[in-house]
Amino acid sequence: MVSIALFGAGRIGQVHADNLLSMPDITLSALADPVASEARESLLARSGASLREPEAIFSDPDIDAYVIASPTDTHARFLHLAARTGKPVFCEKPVSLEFAQVVETARIIQHAGSPVMLGFQRRYDPEFMQLRQSIASGEAGRAQHIVMHTRDPAPPPLAYIQSSGGLFRDQAIHDFDMTRYLLDEEIVSVSATGACLIDPAIGAAGDIDTAMITLRASSGRLVQMINARHAAFGYDQRLEVVCERAVFTIRNHPATQIVRADAQGFLTAPPVSNFITRFASAYRAEMKAFHAMIVSGVKPLATMRDGVEAQRLAEAALLSMQENRPVTVTELG
Repeated sequence: MVSIALFGAGRIGQVHADNLLSMPDITLSALADPVASEARESLLARSGASLREPEAIFSDPDIDAYVIASPTDTHARFLHLAARTGKPVFCEKPVSLEFAQVVETARIIQHAGSPVMLGFQRRYDPEFMQLRQSIASGEAGRAQHIVMHTRDPAPPPLAYIQSSGGLFRDQAIHDFDMTRYLLDEEIVSVSATGACLIDPAIGAAGDIDTAMITLRASSGRLVQMINARHAAFGYDQRLEVVCERAVFTIRNHPATQIVRADAQGFLTAPPVSNFITRFASAYRAEMKAFHAMIVSGVKPLATMRDGVEAQRLAEAALLSMQENRPVTVTELG
């Protein structure tokens, strides 16, 4: 049996826990979460895990691996502690809201040689994986540009906004990562603009709720990203890749496949209501990949370096918006 410790019993921690518990050779041995809640108690009851302090978990020789799904401001510290053990660790993004700390944490991880997997679950989504294979095969010719749409069904709570690091670091970071994953090359420049058009409270908190971002890859290929905190019809996650001989499109996932047709036309269901439902299969595959990393040393699709580079693009977008100019990614060091 593989013994795993989980840090964080919040929404995404619950998702990871349930996926881990569905695997017959994994036991969730310990949970670290200082906040008493029904969700925490429920997880302890159904998993049989013991509630422990982080330091006690990292010093326990019987723990085989760690899953970090705690608040962002704990990620870097937990990664540093995990690096001392040399054991496999999965960590949700972002590593930190401070880019310098992300880079320093990556350096520590590399020096320690610890196997680390970052939580960019879209890399494990069957549709995104198939799309990457189609682009890489060249079957439709060279990919020329990408257009991405990501809109939440509703703004998150204001308390979340205040601690999230902002739209670029929180929401758009997945799109930055997906750009690198699909094109298999680095982004060299970023142009971003944003505004608060949905909820004035978000603006009062110092953030934006709507952004348009243009990326230029090292080959000259272009990416247009549209990000927002609200879509009137549900979770909006669409993508289009224009190649020389074809266009590939990933559409929204409807809540049901039933379509009604009558004299007034066709009526389809709205998209699923949140990203956890949309990417449920990706989250399952992600934890299976982490299991493979633990037992067989299989390299994950999302590494610490991917976390650094995605956040570098987020920082470049923020700087571009603040200074109203294109930013060369090398400016971020």
